[in-house]
Amino acid sequence: MLNENCLTLIAGPCVIESEEHVHFLAREIRKHVGDFIFKASFDKANRSSVKSYRGPGMNEGLRILAGLKHAGFRVLTDVHETSQVEAVAEVVDIIQIPAFLCRQTDLLVEAGRTGCTVNIKKGQFASPHDMRNAAEKVASTGNRNIILTERGTTFGYNNLVVDMRGLVIMRELGYPVVFDATHSVQTPSGLGSVSGGQPEFIEPLARAAVAVGVAGVFVEVHEEPARAKSDGANALRLELLPKFWRSLQGIAKACA
Repeated sequence: MLNENCLTLIAGPCVIESEEHVHFLAREIRKHVGDFIFKASFDKANRSSVKSYRGPGMNEGLRILAGLKHAGFRVLTDVHETSQVEAVAEVVDIIQIPAFLCRQTDLLVEAGRTGCTVNIKKGQFASPHDMRNAAEKVASTGNRNIILTERGTTFGYNNLVVDMRGLVIMRELGYPVVFDATHSVQTPSGLGSVSGGQPEFIEPLARAAVAVGVAGVFVEVHEEPARAKSDGANALRLELLPKFWRSLQGIAKACA
């Protein structure tokens, strides 16, 4: 799914806001960067507040994502329960295991059994070495189509830091590594009932990660982050994407 000889972009809104919105963003992102993998969640089960928007739900969300597949986009979405995995695997190219669930054995094994590529996000509480165990749970099914994604490590309260050594350590486990540049600048629950963010650090951290040697970069993108229904505080503004991606591609070529 990832060509390690060519930097891959995974991008899209945090959550499906509407069918029209995901098709709009998918077209705009492709216009700016060419081939990429579209990411959006049908359910954000780990929002800070019970009052926060979670998404359209699995049935409607998968219908919308299937429309994107029909339009020629590669698609990634996350699962939170084993009961969701089979239906999701029929629609998407990549099943994502959320960071909070990277130790959930049954979920990892069920995802592996589908034969789909499985993207495991490193928990904010986990060391890069711990991801060997997570990957082995998926690989125990015979499925070695595995991606490991770095998204920052908890550093005190409501703060994350990125240790670039972790990208090298996870790469040495034998799987492609992706850097999640937008969740890494999140301040979890930093605004009380919602998470905050420091988007000014998205590009510097992404540039560093590409220089270290990742296979891909993951960014949540929105045309109006202030109006996004989830994670707007740490999203990359759509109009900044072309320059951002050209910069990363230049670094990747220089380091090849």
